[in-house]
Parts: sequence; structure tokens; C-alpha cells
Amino acid sequence: MNPYAIRAIYRFEMARTFRTVMQSIASPVLSTALYFVVFGGAIGSRVGTIDGVSYAAFIIPGLIMLSLLGESISNASFGIYLPKWSGTIYELLSAPISFVEVVIGYVGAATTKSVMLGTLIMITARFFVPFEIVHPLWTIAFLLLTAMSFSLFGFIIGLWADDFQKLQVVPMMVITPLTFLGGAFYSIDMLPPPWRQITLFNPVVYLISGFRWSFFAVSDVPVGVSLVAILGFLGACLAAIGWIFNTGWKLKA
Repeated sequence: MNPYAIRAIYRFEMARTFRTVMQSIASPVLSTALYFVVFGGAIGSRVGTIDGVSYAAFIIPGLIMLSLLGESISNASFGIYLPKWSGTIYELLSAPISFVEVVIGYVGAATTKSVMLGTLIMITARFFVPFEIVHPLWTIAFLLLTAMSFSLFGFIIGLWADDFQKLQVVPMMVITPLTFLGGAFYSIDMLPPPWRQITLFNPVVYLISGFRWSFFAVSDVPVGVSLVAILGFLGACLAAIGWIFNTGWKLKA
């Protein structure tokens, strides 16, 4: 293991984030703040409470997940795709580092960015609605596990993509719709029985439900099931990257 290589990749990716802070951090936070204004302020006063939690507070975990999933994938996929596109990947290929160290560096940086973003959104939410986190340690755990899992997933997408359009296909066409339909803005118990059963096939339901439980001790599915779901997805991503590494696949421009 080469810690110097990991640190170099990590620092480079974090430096790139701070050079584009408006796009990387400010834009997602501002977009989420608008959701608080529209859904929390305008609609929340009409909805009232859900499971004893005010609607404006109820949507906070869902909004954090909405940004966290998309940004985790985008940060990791763009981080590894950009060297392929610009040709600087050859510097990485010629360096005395392994595929494992490359993954740790890029995924570690993407996870850090996503956790920073989730934390900033939580802080921003305090300006719009008062809330207390019931299980703060579990909040941190779900935040870290989700950011890490989807950063790994984004890294795989970055390896697969051969143009910028492919980088956006999964976040925009798959993850965002699944998040909106996964209980980000409502409890799935509010759905008619047939649709509720169909919704349970949406994996994002378990992420949002577990994260919401850590905030307010209310959830649509048992928290143990949510934890198993996120750990299962993390394991699947690690297995996929391990398979890529073990089969001798190498980075290429």
C-alpha cells in the first residue's frame, strides 16, 4: 500500500473541488434550499404533520438523500473520467501505484465531498425549520455508508463511460426518479396498498427510511432492513470493483 499515492490523489481531487466551490458545493445547497422554500414553506403549512413530524422537517432526510446520491455518483465518476478525457490518465498509469490505491484516493475524496455537502444541507435546513436529531450517531453512519456506496458506484460509472453524456445518464435518468418515488417527500404508508407494495421494490426507499429514522425515530420500513440494504449495496460495489481488479482490467484512456 502506497499512502503517498493515495494522499496525492485525494488532495488533488479535494483541491479541484475548492477551485469549483460554486458548482460543487454552493449550487447543490442552493437548489436544496429552494426545495425547503417551496415544499417546506408553501406546501408544508397545508400538509401539517406526518407520523407526528412537521412536513417541513419530515422532508429534510429525503432532500439530503436527493443531493447526496446524485453528487456522490457525479463526484466519483467525473473524478476518474476527467483524466481519461484530458489524457492525463497516462501519468497515473505510469506511476508506481496499484488499482486499489487509485480507488481509495478517488472514492475517498468523493465520499468526503458528499459528506461535506450533506452536512451543509443539514445546517442550511436549520435556517428554515427547527428540528432535533434523535440518533446522531446513526445519522453519521447512514451518511457515511451512503456516500461511500454511491461514490464507489460512481467510480464504476466513470470507468464505463466514454463520453460526458454517459456520466449523467444514471444520476438523472435512474437515481433522481427513484429518489422522488422513494419517499423523499412523503411516507409510503400514504400510498394505496398496491402502490405501496410496488414501491418496496425501490431500493432508495430503504436508504431514505433508515436515514429518516435516525432523525426522527420514524420509518416506513424496519431500520434493520434499511441497514442491510445499504451494506448490501456497499458490498456489491466493492465486489464489482474487486472483480474488475482481479480479472486484470486496467485503466485506459
